[in-house]
Amino acid sequence: MAIQNPPVSQTRSFSTVFLIEMWERFGYYGMQALIIYYMVQRLGFPDDKANLVWSAAAALIYVAPAIGGWVGDKVLGTRRTMLLGATILSAGYALMAVPGQSIWFLYCSLGVIVVGNGLFKPNAGNLVRKIYDGDDSKIDSAFTIYYMAVNIGSTISMLLTPWIKDYVNQRYGHELGWHAAFAVCAFGLLLGLANYLVMRHTLKHVGSAPDQQPVHSGKLTAVLGMGVLAVFAAAYVLNHEAVARVFVYLAGAVVLGIFAYLISSSERSERAGLIAALVLTVQTVFFFIFYQQMSTSLNLFALRNVNPSFDVFGLHLWNWSPAQFQSFNPIWIFILSPILALLYNAAGRSGNDMSIATKFALGFAAVALGFFIYSWANHFAVDGKTSSWVMVWGYGASSLGELLVSGLGLAMIARYVPERMGGFMMGAYFVASGVSQYLGGIVANFASIPQNITDPLQTMPIYTALFAKLGWAGIACTVIALAVLPLMKKLSAQHHAHSVASQTPLPSVRSEQ
Repeated sequence: MAIQNPPVSQTRSFSTVFLIEMWERFGYYGMQALIIYYMVQRLGFPDDKANLVWSAAAALIYVAPAIGGWVGDKVLGTRRTMLLGATILSAGYALMAVPGQSIWFLYCSLGVIVVGNGLFKPNAGNLVRKIYDGDDSKIDSAFTIYYMAVNIGSTISMLLTPWIKDYVNQRYGHELGWHAAFAVCAFGLLLGLANYLVMRHTLKHVGSAPDQQPVHSGKLTAVLGMGVLAVFAAAYVLNHEAVARVFVYLAGAVVLGIFAYLISSSERSERAGLIAALVLTVQTVFFFIFYQQMSTSLNLFALRNVNPSFDVFGLHLWNWSPAQFQSFNPIWIFILSPILALLYNAAGRSGNDMSIATKFALGFAAVALGFFIYSWANHFAVDGKTSSWVMVWGYGASSLGELLVSGLGLAMIARYVPERMGGFMMGAYFVASGVSQYLGGIVANFASIPQNITDPLQTMPIYTALFAKLGWAGIACTVIALAVLPLMKKLSAQHHAHSVASQTPLPSVRSEQ
């Protein structure tokens, strides 16, 4: 009799994905902390160009997973595609570590990151979905903890890369510090890959059909060849603002078309879940417009109008680099994630689980509060420089909103979308997020500061006016989210009834995959 290996626990499988996601986000957010400053301070970009170039890059980074999800589902396999994406990402950050001031080289490096993220991101999320398939309360909790992986990695890197940049610049020259910081991002990906190779056996039973077959060299070559073309296409888009705008808007139209087609062509029993996913995806688009301010308008606000000194009761504690203020976002999420996960599990056990739609409404209210806090910055300012604590509490409220909206976005797709569409629909969700990233850059430009204005007393009212408007926009989104709750309750009930009715054949379906 053959000896069978004991089944791998869900926790061990989840830990493997959790850790590679943590290191991947270490690289991404370490780069994000500095990229706007790099363009403005090192390359001499005006605010509006830096905001739009980075927002276009962020849009492409989020749009690419629509294709990467399909590659994972149908071509290479979910696990293999995730691993390939992480490898390409490490190459992208390594290219950014090459010293120089070539704008085209920067665009090509960002293009490599776009391709790597497109292959990595949807497949990592889809593996989490497959690990906890069929258990809605655990899916919410797992994706909340999974989201914490993002913020462990980003906390460390957002604190580390600005410090490395400043230290190396002071010791060895103004140019080298930027590239040394980007090199650290690449090193983080290499650590993540090494860790995955050690733990990869815990995911052997999880994946898509191509994962169970030997690697097809022709398909791998085709994916890599298309990836090279995509790098240069992305660089071209970043170099042409009008092309970027058309591309992003076209991507948004395609997502709506995809949803319309799937809803109309799906089985009647699946439509309620797909419509619910569409409503929540539209709400997520509005959320990411707020979210994009962290790396654009809020980041530049920290550079020009925030006192870097942290004081408590008149006692000086430490100084903060402007780029490090973004780390308050992951720090707060790291604190809040396990608390919310425990609350979700407790509510699920007691049968009082709050719907995702309700969580979205509460999330928008928290985001609105965060921007109102930023808009009050002038009341705590001296000579145009506000207290660092404004950023702490503003990021706290915004981060709670992020957990309730973006943190459950993937869980929403996992809950409402049929499994056969899982990877593709996660990709479509990221496309919608990418569209709003670019829209967020356009919004940030309402606080674009002319290069001849350097007085904090003049820049402060420009930023606070935008933040106040965003606060009121957050209130409007909250009202809309509350207004659609009855519709969402009806759709969720219909979707749940279908899920209960189809529970019997589910085991045989899973065994075929």
